[in-house]
Amino acid sequence: MKIKTMATSGIIAALYVAVSLLVAPFAFGAFQFRISEMFNHLIVFNKKYFFGIVIGVFITNLFSPMGLYDLTFGVGHSILTLSISIFIGKFIKSDLWRMIINTLIFTFTMFIIAIELHLYFDLPASIFSYTWYTVALGEFVVMAVGIPLMLALNKRLKFKELL
Repeated sequence: MKIKTMATSGIIAALYVAVSLLVAPFAFGAFQFRISEMFNHLIVFNKKYFFGIVIGVFITNLFSPMGLYDLTFGVGHSILTLSISIFIGKFIKSDLWRMIINTLIFTFTMFIIAIELHLYFDLPASIFSYTWYTVALGEFVVMAVGIPLMLALNKRLKFKELL
């Protein structure tokens, strides 16, 4: 891995952690608005952002009250979903459409986080759909709001050229 890629990954990870901890009360639990999830859209511009995002999720989840559960399920969710987005992105040329698809993929796969919450809190299976809905809704809102923000930042920063 090039030094430039490593440095950029470190910056992305640090930004992810800083933004997450800034809104820490809303970054964990059944009602999540982890604003740093907007950084997941970086994968649309370059798959090399994968490492910075995953490292950011890992470090952030070290601060989670759910401990090992969040490290396992949260990091696993990011790895799986970013990988799916990279694969699907090969077939879609438009950055906007890739971000829309990315948002939908991340929203759908929040069932993984719902499973985590059910295991950690020993919740009854009857409310699994509700838990999935609440975490998916938070993810959808953050990712959807992130689309115009990331597109605007890209015009200035040129994410494809940073790595």
